[in-house]
Amino acid sequence: MTEVMSGVDHVEGQFSRRPGGPPVTTTPADSASRQSDDATTPVEPSTDTAAAPADTVFSKDTDRPIGWFARGRRAMISHARRWIGVLLLSTALIAAGCEGWLLLQNHRTSVAATQALDAAQAFTRGLTTIDPNRIDQNFTDVTNGATGEFKNMYTAASAQLRRALIESHASAQGTVIDAGVKSATTDKVEVLLFVDQSVRNSASPAPQLDRSRVTITMQHVDGRWLASKVDLS
Repeated sequence: MTEVMSGVDHVEGQFSRRPGGPPVTTTPADSASRQSDDATTPVEPSTDTAAAPADTVFSKDTDRPIGWFARGRRAMISHARRWIGVLLLSTALIAAGCEGWLLLQNHRTSVAATQALDAAQAFTRGLTTIDPNRIDQNFTDVTNGATGEFKNMYTAASAQLRRALIESHASAQGTVIDAGVKSATTDKVEVLLFVDQSVRNSASPAPQLDRSRVTITMQHVDGRWLASKVDLS
């Protein structure tokens, strides 16, 4: 019996023995069919992504990880944030520069207004004061403190005015009661002054008080503040 079974086991393609059961007859056709099925059965690709990083994305077409896309996107966002930061910093610097420029201009205008106000008061005192003993110096001081329209007008009338003052033995003393700046830029300032002028002459030896309001436009010329226009009212 042993010899019979041993012979059966060595017959290829005829019998196969299952442990614990009767032998099963295998035909050549069955063997060919099994090999054909094994050859045509597709092997499904492994979808095990346990080894891939948590943020890795897989392409539907190639099943390749495209984590580089996420990294590139983060890099672009980081780059954009840096540019936004640079833009904000530049805007802040420009705003600070503009504010600084405005502060500087305001400071310059304030300085110009103060200087022009002082010059206008000094000029007005010289204009409204007449000393018979130094009348020529009075005219020279006024001319030196003037420019433009007023200087031309005063120079043209100075000879006739001088003769009239000398003939009437006139004298006057001007006092600035109050003064203020109406408008100002760095090179042009308009000043309003309230002036009291005490006047005497041969016809009226007793002093006569004359109160007037004077508007003077001061112009910055060669580092000096000069009167370019004088309005009396």
